Amino acid sequence: MTQPEPALRDALLAAVPSLRAFAISLTGQVDRADDLVQDTLLRALSNIDRFERGTNLNAWLFTILRNLFHSEYRKRRREVEDADGSYAARLKAQPEQGARLDFEDFRAALSTLPADQREALLLVGASGFSYEEAANICGCAVGTIKSRVNRARSRLTQILAVDGDEDLGADRITRAALQAASG
Repeated sequence: MTQPEPALRDALLAAVPSLRAFAISLTGQVDRADDLVQDTLLRALSNIDRFERGTNLNAWLFTILRNLFHSEYRKRRREVEDADGSYAARLKAQPEQGARLDFEDFRAALSTLPADQREALLLVGASGFSYEEAANICGCAVGTIKSRVNRARSRLTQILAVDGDEDLGADRITRAALQAASG
């Protein structure tokens, strides 16, 4: 494997937190997300000669991560693990703070969205990609991304019964996350 030049290596390392956040949102599990990020970086490093200098490195990395996630999802689609959720329910510790409950409500609502809408919303609203960059990552038209984000925001607003900013939670982090989702 060829070693990337220092500036490219630094850019790869700088992308790790955003990749990890996106991976966690896709998988819902920190361990699986960390594995996905690691696989993404390994794939990127082994194919670094295919990266076109001067293009968006983050978009390239997010595309790799997304493709790896979907490949893994197709493989795991037929696996059945704790189908009724009873085992997972026994492992949960009930949160003690309202903000945590709000965040869990948000995560639950987010998980009910169709995968394409959730993915578009996370790329644009949470990861800060432009509509154009998100469209490139997902391999679709800009209008498609805009439509998916709009439908996702509308659906989340409906599920969470958000009528105004006062419904967006008590702490600034929860408010920021919900504001990004509600547009």
